[in-house]
Amino acid sequence: MEPAELRRAIAAGRTAAAELGLQVDDAIVVQNSDRLALRLIPCDVLARVAPSGHLTGSEFEVEVARRLTDVDAPVAELDPRVEPRVHVRDTFAVSLWTYYEPVGPPEIAPADYADVFLRHHAALRRIELDAPHCTDRVAMALKAVNDREQSPELPDHDRDFLSSTLSGLGAAIGIDGAGDQLLHGEPHPGNLLNTRKGPLFVDLGTACRGPIEFDLAHAPEEVGEHYAGADHGLIHRCRALNWAMFSAWRWRRDDQLPDRAHWRVEGLRRVGAALDRCGPN
Repeated sequence: MEPAELRRAIAAGRTAAAELGLQVDDAIVVQNSDRLALRLIPCDVLARVAPSGHLTGSEFEVEVARRLTDVDAPVAELDPRVEPRVHVRDTFAVSLWTYYEPVGPPEIAPADYADVFLRHHAALRRIELDAPHCTDRVAMALKAVNDREQSPELPDHDRDFLSSTLSGLGAAIGIDGAGDQLLHGEPHPGNLLNTRKGPLFVDLGTACRGPIEFDLAHAPEEVGEHYAGADHGLIHRCRALNWAMFSAWRWRRDDQLPDRAHWRVEGLRRVGAALDRCGPN
């Protein structure tokens, strides 16, 4: 968020928590991108603050968290002291979560990462949730790539490269849906916290349906080797697809990821490297 919007978002997060009876003397920015994560103290709440245009996504994330908590999934929980819903303040959607103090090294060992994946996927199979298919997200990325108004600075040769990668891999992954299930959607290392309760997944608003390999492709490569029954060829294809989507978002005119210029170049490089790992079709 830009500085002016950031100040308003911080105020909205603090106000929402204080009006619900939580003591807020200060707010520490944990993450600032298109959404804001704040640690509110001394009540020790993690406030997730999003522009009002993200209201539906924030409500979806709260619903996913609520249902997964009911089946004891390894996920971050909403703060139990307030009603589990999104609170609108100013022009922002605010949700309040339990704050987990990180413990030990941030890196999760591959075997432990795979174990928490297995438990999370098992929990996801136990809940009913209307969620999009992962290929719907691919279609959105493809639209951003093919629409020059959305991605005006994307060079033509890179546009063609991303377009063919997204359309080809997206179609291939969507052909056989027999093994599809509800997924986390973006369970990369930044969304798996090492806490006193063990590893916990966060950022639950990306839940979607698809093959478990789509989730595994977000994790370090060694993780898939510890996940029984995973299709390693499909993991490689999903990893290339994920990097292609990541790259598509970086070229959007309104993207706000920090160090976007670096990631525009690096993202394209990683798409090519991931495609090389896929081998011949």
